[in-house]
Amino acid sequence: MKCSKCGFENKDKAKFCTKCGNSLAVNNPEPVPVKSSNSKYIIIALIVVIIVLAGTIGYFAMNNNSNQVQTNDNSQDSAASQDVKSSDDSDSEDDSAKTESVSSSKSSTEVVDEKSWESIGKYSGSGSGTETIQVPAGKIMVKLSAYPIKNYATNHLQVSGSNGASGGVDWGSKSKVETRSDSFTYTSDVEETFTIDYYETVSWEVEFFRYQ
Repeated sequence: MKCSKCGFENKDKAKFCTKCGNSLAVNNPEPVPVKSSNSKYIIIALIVVIIVLAGTIGYFAMNNNSNQVQTNDNSQDSAASQDVKSSDDSDSEDDSAKTESVSSSKSSTEVVDEKSWESIGKYSGSGSGTETIQVPAGKIMVKLSAYPIKNYATNHLQVSGSNGASGGVDWGSKSKVETRSDSFTYTSDVEETFTIDYYETVSWEVEFFRYQ
């Protein structure tokens, strides 16, 4: 720093002249920085531009997200509609299948129900004896029952046919005195002869049924 009084060159930070003692601060005041108003305006303009850019970017980002959400919702609605339609179609097919199955079942039941067991002869008696009867051809079921006088070893009711079909009940010497029953079925294309043999009975009964 040069002294304004004697012209001596002093150090930059010196406050007084080394040679003459003159105050260097008075002669060479430190420059005071002056803030420029232009810089202030530039900074404000930059801030405004940044805010505008941020708002614009945010606006477009929100619109894109909204469009994507709407697209996803539409896709989900469409998929849900297709699932519902598929489910309805499947339910309709299942209902149709069930209806056909029920109809088929009804038809089968109706066909089966067209035939039933019908009685074609009923015979009964008591005591001891033998009877012979003729049974027509077809699918035949025989039901028989008897009640003994006492529990003898020979008490019985036997029904046997010429085709080998047979059934019956009997009581041993230690059996309980009670009604006993039996039944059997057979199928024959011709008329069969059956013998009913009973011994020491209070009552007995034999009934023939044909499936028709």
